[in-house]
Amino acid sequence: MTALGRTGVQVTPLGFGAAALGNLYTPVSDEQAHAAVQAAWERGIRYFDTAPHYGLGLSERRLGAALRSFDRASYTLSTKVGRRLEPADGTGDDRAHGYAVPATHRRVWDFSADGVRRTLEASLDRLGLDRVDVVYLHDPDDHAEQAFREGYPALERLRAEGVVGAIGAGMNQAGMLTRFVRDTDVDVVLCAGRYTLLDQSAADALLPEAQRRGVSVVVGGAFNSGLLAAPEPGATYDYTRAPRRLLDRALRLKAAAERHGTTLRAAALAFCAAHPAVASVLAGARSAAEVHDCAEQFTTPVPDAFWQELRDDGLPAGKGPP
Repeated sequence: MTALGRTGVQVTPLGFGAAALGNLYTPVSDEQAHAAVQAAWERGIRYFDTAPHYGLGLSERRLGAALRSFDRASYTLSTKVGRRLEPADGTGDDRAHGYAVPATHRRVWDFSADGVRRTLEASLDRLGLDRVDVVYLHDPDDHAEQAFREGYPALERLRAEGVVGAIGAGMNQAGMLTRFVRDTDVDVVLCAGRYTLLDQSAADALLPEAQRRGVSVVVGGAFNSGLLAAPEPGATYDYTRAPRRLLDRALRLKAAAERHGTTLRAAALAFCAAHPAVASVLAGARSAAEVHDCAEQFTTPVPDAFWQELRDDGLPAGKGPP
């Protein structure tokens, strides 16, 4: 277990990303969702991440239900604020946002102090818990002014009151996360998709700055939403169809991994976990089988010769783990 920043909140090196429990792309049954969380527990995972955005609250409800049988002090749970859910008429579905759920609610961007508290209270109701350990400002890309002026100070107050143990921001970009690290007193940032075998933009400023300031980094999107898990025609990259040039890069990386007796999935996870600023790597899963596979890949050795080949051939991410 690793502590987040200077807090007492601890996370396991491999965490469980619960977006798929909100029916990301395709439906998942309650039984499948429960089995996935149970499998994560069996594999020693004790850090679980969710958000209201994931399936209009479905992920939070399912995750809370699945964790209810475990001692609350034995795991770490994070959720997010910034998208407040308001009831809708329920007609249609939420597939435009990527989730196969009825449109029972609508998302309202809200990084105000009141919005932060209201969103967190609603999350606790859905989770069936009296507290969460970590709260992230979720994707404030187009709402920077309000997030820094109102949302972040609200999180500071929640931390000071002991309502949450650690605070931060979670985004799919490195630039604004670097600003959070430099200009605020966040404990942790969640960077999705920007420190992978295909995209190391977080290594330019975010990771070294976080390391200097003692801020922890949680890495999400190690597989870039699918391409590095199964590079094949039709694979997704950043939630859309992967362009041919990136598919070709992923196929070259896969071939290199296989030449050295390992897998691309193992290399993708190892790359993320190796940086000293990284406290945990989140792996999303929609079934027990996917959880078990991620856990196996996370502990699969990646030979030094693989990283050396990448350096020699000038392949993407050829610098290998730091």
